[in-house]
Amino acid sequence: MRSWILTFGTLALSMIPGLVATAPAAPQPSIAPKSWQLEFEFEDPRKIVIQLPGDAKPRVYWYMLYNVTNNSNRDVQFMPRFEIVTDSLQVLETDVAADPAVFNAIRKLHLKDHPFLLEPLEIMGKLLQGADNAKDSVAIWRDFSGQTRQFTLFATGLSGETVILPNPSYDAAKPEFVEKELPGGIKTKVAINPKRFVLYKTLGVGYRLPGDDEARKQAEPVREKVEWLMR
Repeated sequence: MRSWILTFGTLALSMIPGLVATAPAAPQPSIAPKSWQLEFEFEDPRKIVIQLPGDAKPRVYWYMLYNVTNNSNRDVQFMPRFEIVTDSLQVLETDVAADPAVFNAIRKLHLKDHPFLLEPLEIMGKLLQGADNAKDSVAIWRDFSGQTRQFTLFATGLSGETVILPNPSYDAAKPEFVEKELPGGIKTKVAINPKRFVLYKTLGVGYRLPGDDEARKQAEPVREKVEWLMR
């Protein structure tokens, strides 16, 4: 698998035609970073098949290995969010609380090239400056539809650049937030009717799965675009 380092890149509002609508007046990231930005080295997503305890049959997961380095002029709170959106608009959030057997299987596969691999939850928190404080981790997703021909991987939390926009559909008569319980019993508020939208500078990587329906089950994703956008 190829490994890539990214610090800043070209501008875009869509990774795959039809997935993200393009609007001429939509906010775009600055060409030169105007806030802190992390160096992000990643490998293309790949599959792993695991028989979990208690399951009748194996499960398929996708995962992406990555390294993050803070060469900005300040320590930052690293709270990454990784998401896959397919050409059928199937949205997959990273499974940060996946069964430990999944992470352990991935770590065992890559013990030689990534001996200090951290679990997805373990890497969250303060990221100190300098190459000596760089960290390796992995993003993990459950398998998506076998009919998928294209997908985009979005990575947020690599930059402090944001844009705030008013919500044209805001309804003052409705609540702005609802409470949601995360894995581990952690409770958080989720916006359902926000007054404003916050767009984050996000890395988008577009992939294509070549071949017919049967061949795509074994195909490795082919990278087509690496671009920044506000999302």
